Amino acid sequence: MNADVDTASRPPASRQSQKEATRLRVLNAARELFDTHGYQGTTIREIARHAGVAVGSVFTTFASKGEILSEVMQARLDPLYAELDRVMPHLRGSTADRLRTMFAIHFEFEARHVRLFLSHIAAAYDWTLPPGAKPYGHTPRLQEIIRETLQKGIEQGEVRADCDLQEIVDLLMAAYAWTYRLVITREAGTQAMIDAMDRQIGLVAEGFAPRG
Repeated sequence: MNADVDTASRPPASRQSQKEATRLRVLNAARELFDTHGYQGTTIREIARHAGVAVGSVFTTFASKGEILSEVMQARLDPLYAELDRVMPHLRGSTADRLRTMFAIHFEFEARHVRLFLSHIAAAYDWTLPPGAKPYGHTPRLQEIIRETLQKGIEQGEVRADCDLQEIVDLLMAAYAWTYRLVITREAGTQAMIDAMDRQIGLVAEGFAPRG
């Protein structure tokens, strides 16, 4: 009863501060667990235990495990996209080469926590995700960067103007995600995945190149 009275009488700023502290503890715990146990291998109960909070506190802050992962990945990916925004306008070479550089930067970035990124991909196939979750494929900034690169290719005469750019974006993102299977099937390192993606981009580029 005393605890209930103390909580009720606590100033709003203090309660908000405690809520934010709980949120950060949950996100930090989830980041570690997703990176070691994967998406399917991590449960809300384990996240709560690892964070040192009650399971109910987790659900008070987040709607689902997928939403927790979305916030973890957004915090990780925002600096990457900021770096790409800085680098991409200065890249030279063909459209295919610019795409290769962009994806190479992605592979090198995710190599630090590759299992965490595999969790990000796995969440895309969780049909129970709520609308607020943003797994791989629901990150609009990545799609925008690819589309901007292709649009520049049209302006330079390297990409056919009649191409459906969204279909090319989807194909490249699918190839990028599929390349991560090499981590599981062959224990591939970053350079092996970059080389595989480079070849796939070459094949896609043959399809969007002007005819004759």
